[in-house]
Amino acid sequence: MKKPTLLIIFLIVFVDLVGFGIVLPLLPIYAEQFKASGFMIGCIIASYNLMQFFFAPVWGKLSDRIGRRPIILLSTAGSTISYAVFGYASLQTGTYGLIILLVSRMLAGVFGANLSVASAYVADITPPEKRSRGVGLVIGLGFGMGFVFGPIIGGLSAAFLGISGPGWVAAGICLINFIAACFILTESKSKDAKPAVKRAQFQQWMHTLGQPKLRLLVLLVFLATLCFTCFESTLPLLISSYFGYELSECYYFLAYSGFIAAGVQGGAIGKLVNRFGEKPLIFASFFGLTLSFFMIPFKQNVLWILISLTVYAVFSGINRAPLTGLISMVSPDNEQGTNLGVSQGASAMARIIGPPVALTLYGMHTPLPYWVFGAVALVAGVIAGIYLPKILGQTKDGKGGANTTADTTTAP
Repeated sequence: MKKPTLLIIFLIVFVDLVGFGIVLPLLPIYAEQFKASGFMIGCIIASYNLMQFFFAPVWGKLSDRIGRRPIILLSTAGSTISYAVFGYASLQTGTYGLIILLVSRMLAGVFGANLSVASAYVADITPPEKRSRGVGLVIGLGFGMGFVFGPIIGGLSAAFLGISGPGWVAAGICLINFIAACFILTESKSKDAKPAVKRAQFQQWMHTLGQPKLRLLVLLVFLATLCFTCFESTLPLLISSYFGYELSECYYFLAYSGFIAAGVQGGAIGKLVNRFGEKPLIFASFFGLTLSFFMIPFKQNVLWILISLTVYAVFSGINRAPLTGLISMVSPDNEQGTNLGVSQGASAMARIIGPPVALTLYGMHTPLPYWVFGAVALVAGVIAGIYLPKILGQTKDGKGGANTTADTTTAP
């Protein structure tokens, strides 16, 4: 794998998550500045994920047809524009500013729906047996570090450049990444690869989910993301109510968990996959998430929450890369981007559904979302334990990798 090329892919994922971390802390400020209701702010957040739901499969499918490089360049240029619009929106007031803010987040969702293409790029240049490690090192590490540094970059740029600073800084990072990609990024898709089959959006979803292996893996991605959204949306409120921290200070706890998850995905995941295989790690990760969710609200002291966050971060770090690696391994070369796009679309839908459900449960009883989503993680672990060995079979070395031959076993 070429390190400069992988650095570009890493930065693409990093910037996507940096944008997420930049925007969330600023939303209460925008709510006051634009005199927006909580419902409108919720719609702005949902618009980003809704655009990802629709466009992730589109970009993935296009990358299978015309190549990864053009789509990555287009999405990076589009992200630059979206954050510039976000910076401009920050300077406006009233309804006009709110509309521009909504447009900026929709554009960010459209052009940020490129994780499937980035994952397909890594899959193209990585041998099947090393894909989970490659995805963890590049995609997972980008996720973790972006989640950590987003609030930091947002806070510093707002302090030194004003409220529009975070948008301009994010746009600048995207622009630098775009220029570097133009010179460094080469096409990863083989010229000899079979052409992708043309299908309408709904037909593509049905085609992907009609395959038992992919249906099972996409379901597990959806359930895992539901659990992650519960954590992301309620943890600052939980820590604030339990310990009296300001909401802005609660992001230190998110940064702590992000650092640990990034370390797992960037360093340990390759060795773990080599030692145990993807399927046992996925199974264990869901039960680890279950344990962490029941631990987090159990005691009201800082040491306990740090221990709980460590458990959560380790197992969430283990979860993502093996799932993405298996989706890549069971997908034909001419459907890598398409199937990874459907997976990203399912993840985006979970991000639309998860936060309002988690916050509603939180309003009913503080620990309730952790109990409910802990149960979701438990169910996902049971599904993974029962169906992954049946659907995906065993590799020659018995470590539980994907068997890419067709099968007719029924998945949930």
